[in-house]
Amino acid sequence: MTGTVPDNGSVRAALALAVRAPSIHNSQPWRWRIGERTVHLFADPSRNLRCADPDSRELVISCGAALHHFRVAMAALGGATHVHRLPDPNRPNHLAAIEISSRVPSDTDIELAALIPRRRSDRRTYSDWPVPDGLVRSIVSAAAAEGLALIPVEGSARAGVERAIRIAAERHESLPDYESEMHAWSGRHASPDGVPARNTIAPGQSPGRTRAFAGGVLAQSTVRVDRDAAVLLMLATPSDDRPSQLRAGEAASAALLAAASAGLAACPLTEPLEISDVRSQVRRDVLSDDGYPQMILRIGWAPMNAEPVQPTPRRPLDDVLDPFDAPDQTAQ
Repeated sequence: MTGTVPDNGSVRAALALAVRAPSIHNSQPWRWRIGERTVHLFADPSRNLRCADPDSRELVISCGAALHHFRVAMAALGGATHVHRLPDPNRPNHLAAIEISSRVPSDTDIELAALIPRRRSDRRTYSDWPVPDGLVRSIVSAAAAEGLALIPVEGSARAGVERAIRIAAERHESLPDYESEMHAWSGRHASPDGVPARNTIAPGQSPGRTRAFAGGVLAQSTVRVDRDAAVLLMLATPSDDRPSQLRAGEAASAALLAAASAGLAACPLTEPLEISDVRSQVRRDVLSDDGYPQMILRIGWAPMNAEPVQPTPRRPLDDVLDPFDAPDQTAQ
């Protein structure tokens, strides 16, 4: 990148925060290119999870989260971003072209970017402390600022979602290819990608709400919790195309950072949306077939004595950066 502001160092610093975004199985399915006054985001189909995500929907959502992280980081570093989403119809994996110009960062910009390294996916049981309505509204508003609805799931709709979570888990357990994929992408100890064992629940301690990753060693809190007071929020889009999925990732990132700002534990839940007929049932139960469910967010308070969740690893930035004029390696 040439010019005065932002300089190449600032862009790389923003990208180093962008790649801290959550992604399905921590697959980090993105590639970036830096131009003279633009940054380009590409999906990397070679990192798609063929069993859990056969239509690459969650891959695009993951990239959307990275895009929002980049926007947040760039704002804190003095860069205004103008995003052209899916700029080339002939290159569906070219997800965004981001124009950058100078701006003066606000205290809010800096505070929001500082949350990125602190955000975690906490898959444990939460405490029985209720989440105040005001905090729920602030998280819903963060997603709304990205143009999408984040809907509290309550009553019979919540019962339907919890049933869908159980059904999806049972269905996945019966698929050998899915189980093989899970073992390939989780239970890791020293890999720069995939889900580390230290970040997933130890066998026999799973609350039944999160995916059964392999080799987990994360222990539940020793404090007895009679009732997990987590709130479920459904992220929905009007359409189900790639631009909508990209936007869903951006809204999910905004909501997760808002939860982190409030000191809440949070975890994305996507397993019940990975099986077509189960997702259709969730759509009927929660959205009355008006819109498309893209992600469920579970938020709550971690128990007082819960050990901090460790950060998940990330690939080195240079591993996901391509020269601007490199041949397109992302075509499917």
